[in-house]
Amino acid sequence: MNLSIVGKQIELTDALKNYVQGAADSLKKYNLDIISTRCVISADEKNGKKGFGVEFAINLAHMNTVVIKQKDKDVYAAIDLASERAKKVLRRHHDKLTSFKQKEAPKAGEVAIEFAEDEIVPMRLESYKPLEIDEALEELKEGDKQFMIFHDKEDKMRVLYKRADAKFGLY
Repeated sequence: MNLSIVGKQIELTDALKNYVQGAADSLKKYNLDIISTRCVISADEKNGKKGFGVEFAINLAHMNTVVIKQKDKDVYAAIDLASERAKKVLRRHHDKLTSFKQKEAPKAGEVAIEFAEDEIVPMRLESYKPLEIDEALEELKEGDKQFMIFHDKEDKMRVLYKRADAKFGLY
């Protein structure tokens, strides 16, 4: 795991870097494929009151980047709170990956065939070239399809469908 620590309007001391390193190392216990972690520590001052902001950006393989932002008066408290929130997100993701019930594999010589009533079968569009609406209408009238998805000349994806009253609808 790559770790980068950035300080904005604050000097990063060795103690602060080691504290962030320890917080980032605690995220490894979930056995997720963490590619990199970026920690941005910034100092804010509003109305004469000093505060700190901590942002963790955790890049995971096969998942979107997790971004955690936390503000507090104390920089170490902000790091702790952001670390706990990151652990919670990673724990939930880990639980989703590991808590599914695995189906039993078929034994030798058996074939596992399952049919579902509402099974979705992915299909590719037959034509990727843009069509005029009139061309698509003629193609729908000639075929036995209930609807047709196509790109129009403005490169918008459109849906042309047969209605119950024998007319046609267009999205």
